[in-house]
Amino acid sequence: MTDRDNIDMLAAEYVLGTLKSAQRQSVVARRMNEPDLDAAIDEWEVRLSPLNSHYDAVIPPKNLFANIRTRIDEAGKAITDHMPSLAEFAHMKRKLAMWRAGALGSAAIAASLVIAVLATDVSAPLQDDGKFVAVFHRDDTQPAFVMSVDLETRAVTIRPVEATVPNGKTYQLWIVSEQTGPKPKSLGLLENISQPTTKQLGEFNPAMLRNATFGISLEPAGGSPTGQPTGPAIHGRLISVEH
Repeated sequence: MTDRDNIDMLAAEYVLGTLKSAQRQSVVARRMNEPDLDAAIDEWEVRLSPLNSHYDAVIPPKNLFANIRTRIDEAGKAITDHMPSLAEFAHMKRKLAMWRAGALGSAAIAASLVIAVLATDVSAPLQDDGKFVAVFHRDDTQPAFVMSVDLETRAVTIRPVEATVPNGKTYQLWIVSEQTGPKPKSLGLLENISQPTTKQLGEFNPAMLRNATFGISLEPAGGSPTGQPTGPAIHGRLISVEH
């Protein structure tokens, strides 16, 4: 890894809020004397700033870290009676990572988009073709759905992660953009959330899909009776996963 790569990675972690407190303070001091690092941080802030408009600001509870430590201590005491499985340990680790990211003010980005974003070259122009992803989740929970899009073929695959559906309900996929007008347009139902759903969006051009907002709403069985979202909805926009 080159020095430029190291600077770019450090700048990305700084903007995403994943650095520890001492590391963050070090970066604050360094960027005053290192123009390359300061410029890299500015590039990442510009690149990620559009994502902030899709999430409401959440102030973490005052005793967040104290509560986390208490829960970890309680879990540690329980080990003598029950050794957690690998899956249980992984789940606990994921939850701690999400809580920490939330306290740093970047849960929505750091928890679910960090891998996809870090894989993108900030010096490269945004593409109108290629492969993209969108993550759908609310608050600081695990994502409910992850959507992948190949703009060259207009193929869209929606994969359930931790989505559950109440009896008599179904999920419905929507899209809204300047080209489709102010009202969301239905892209159909997600009939079976136990497995991925694939759809073809050949009627839309890649540039429109690249800048559109996608939504997934919870609707009565058979879909929205009004032609517009009627139940709770979660939203996502496309992020490139290619250089």
